[in-house]
Amino acid sequence: MTVYNDKIKNSSVENIVNSGKKRKIILSTTNLKTYYPIFGGLFKRTIGHVKAVDGVTFNLYEGETLGLVGESGCGKTTIAKVILNLVPTTSGEIFFKGQNIIIGSAEKKKRSDKRKQKNKLVSIMFIPIISVANAFFGFAKLSLRKIFRTINNNSVKLLPPTRKILTTTASIVKQNYHNLIEVKHPYNKALRKKIQMVFQDPDSSLNPRWKIVNVIGEPLKILLGMTKRKKIRRRVLELLETVSMKREHLDRYPHEFSGGQKQRIVIARALSCNPEMIILDEPTSALDVSVQAQILNLLKELQKKFGLSYLFITHDLSVVQHIADRIAVMYLGKFVETGTLEEVFYNPTHPYTRALLSARPTFDPGSKQNRIILEGDVPSPINPPSGCAFHPRCPNKDDHIGCGVDEPRKMHLGGDHYIYCLPLAKEKRYYKGVEKISDTWTT
Repeated sequence: MTVYNDKIKNSSVENIVNSGKKRKIILSTTNLKTYYPIFGGLFKRTIGHVKAVDGVTFNLYEGETLGLVGESGCGKTTIAKVILNLVPTTSGEIFFKGQNIIIGSAEKKKRSDKRKQKNKLVSIMFIPIISVANAFFGFAKLSLRKIFRTINNNSVKLLPPTRKILTTTASIVKQNYHNLIEVKHPYNKALRKKIQMVFQDPDSSLNPRWKIVNVIGEPLKILLGMTKRKKIRRRVLELLETVSMKREHLDRYPHEFSGGQKQRIVIARALSCNPEMIILDEPTSALDVSVQAQILNLLKELQKKFGLSYLFITHDLSVVQHIADRIAVMYLGKFVETGTLEEVFYNPTHPYTRALLSARPTFDPGSKQNRIILEGDVPSPINPPSGCAFHPRCPNKDDHIGCGVDEPRKMHLGGDHYIYCLPLAKEKRYYKGVEKISDTWTT
């Protein structure tokens, strides 16, 4: 028998709902889609797409932890990369505290046209440099640093500083300066400071040639503009102490630390610029159980201390059970069920959620008899099934009609519980009345 912890019965989200307080949304996505192109043929044309994320909508509230669970390849990490703008979106919107941080298709076209205008401009470097200053400051009244930072260095040409060239250049810059400045990504430094990420593999995210003081100090320089070495060193030491590490660790290299220590260093780096939200991509997957518990307890302490919001990505249900307030279950790039920890663990409604929970490792021999075995393999995201993506493997497919044709809609089951399975929602098969705290369900 596996006994759940008190986290389930005392979910922070449930307490907030019951108290009548309005929760503030820090991050929201609307119909988010990300397709990776597949190239083939002689001219490497696009012959298809991998539908990694296909129409995902969710909200993350201030101070809560949303657990994103699902098997490998279902699109969990892609959602994280899209939020951070590491991967472009195909369609959809992402709002962070009301600000749209994803460029839509119309805005993409507008920015693309401005980039073309920028590339058509001929950037001219004059000799001597004083002629450039006279041209730009005398006619356009613009900053040289901004202009030369924006203009593509590959198109620089050396021309004599004739009066005609000076006049023409000043006119071009004056007319197109605003277009040049606007051609930049909306994901600026101010937003980068507010959203940070802890990647799955700390070895690949830590520079092996840098000391820890430089690894954690780099965001302080880039994002916060700190320049004094003593001040940076003092701040890095504070961050290390926050994650229970010592002064002597400052001047060591990443290979001198264990896996758990490396993960603490990555967490300290994420905290360096005072973020409001942290995305955690399987931060405990490569750690043993005792170190996992230490890292999870550390994350909970930091969340309580700094008021952080977590998007916690994992495939380990025991981990998400320990730290999450709400859970979103993914299958083949789509959500199948969302709800609070208690609603999903005690009241699993979608067939895939029930199969996923029944597959957890347990010491109870009786639970193996109730394990749900799914037939067939996971369909390819290149050519997913029509209608409900889960219907070819669904244990209830013979009882349900139209799942292979109709796209499942989001159905509200009460509270924060939602399901993407129209037949089950219509039949009101909520599997309520579960009293036994174990790996099996009795209705």
